[in-house]
Amino acid sequence: MSPLATAAETAVPPITSQQLRFWLSPIWLGHRIDEEPVLFIRNSGSDRARASLIFPPSAVLSLRNPAGTVTYVEGRDYLLTPGTRELVLTASTTIPFLESAELRRPANSQKYNLPHRDGSGDILFGSTHEYHDLQTWVTYTCDTKRWTGPLPGYAGPLLTRSARKLREADRFSIALIGDSISAGCNASGWAGVPPHQPPYPELLRRALELDGGRKVTLTNFSLGGSDSVRALAKAEEISAIRPDLLIIAFGMNDALKRPRNDYRDRIKALVDRIRTSNSDCEVILVASMLGNRDWASLNYELFFEYREALFELQGDGVAVADLTSIWEELLRSKSYWDLTGNGVNHPNDFGHRLYTQTLLTLLLPAFP
Repeated sequence: MSPLATAAETAVPPITSQQLRFWLSPIWLGHRIDEEPVLFIRNSGSDRARASLIFPPSAVLSLRNPAGTVTYVEGRDYLLTPGTRELVLTASTTIPFLESAELRRPANSQKYNLPHRDGSGDILFGSTHEYHDLQTWVTYTCDTKRWTGPLPGYAGPLLTRSARKLREADRFSIALIGDSISAGCNASGWAGVPPHQPPYPELLRRALELDGGRKVTLTNFSLGGSDSVRALAKAEEISAIRPDLLIIAFGMNDALKRPRNDYRDRIKALVDRIRTSNSDCEVILVASMLGNRDWASLNYELFFEYREALFELQGDGVAVADLTSIWEELLRSKSYWDLTGNGVNHPNDFGHRLYTQTLLTLLLPAFP
């Protein structure tokens, strides 16, 4: 069973255009990184809890809790060694942290079976905002020339109809089908806690409306726990609404068991079915974020096989949003605990922003 969660029922406060732009500045382009999450961990035998940033900061502008209600003070709460990416908590810190042993639970003691790959206990699971509450958000300036990962590019030459409609039309329609990530799990807006950031599908819709003043509709067929087997079963419903763009985002649950070619064939079958019934519909295939490598049930290498399989399908009218490679690069410098929303297979707010930033880069030639 794939670990899911239940969203809180709550009214989401309005989001300003300034806040939306703030959330959607791509990390690989700017010289300032806003609200990068870290989860401080104190390893066995260490006297201090530590965490790492993506880039060595030129200057740390703020460390805050995700709600923005507490600002931490350098020297009192944390230290930064100049020229490094590492933040270290002081003995007097008020910043939350975990002992490394707390990241495990006794086997079969949680709602889902999440055995650690080394056979010792289960991975700590967060159903809604548990990890969010433990993480600290860091804003800092840096030299982003250090980004050595993939640089998402404009996909207009592949998605010519979408590019034209986004440039000229006053309406644009999107359909999305995927798993619990695309259903919005573990975004703060989904969980009902500050700062109430929407999941990536709603961030994308709002950003596209903000960009051109157009009306953007998004129909989300995503369902927690689903995999590519479900994709074809929804083809008729998707075709019926005749979207301009279909986003297909499976892989996390498939990686529990599904061979590469089986995954590829199911995604291709959905693409073919939709484009046969609506030749004007174009498609973005999302190569998933990475799951927790320490989760024994996960066939981790399948994420990279799926990514290559999706690129085999790329062509006229079909583009790939490669979140797999972005996560791979982030994990060279950061811990999985910094990026997770539930401990095993969901992004936090930062991850939902990365999904949106990547999709917007593919769709808008002048983004950001």
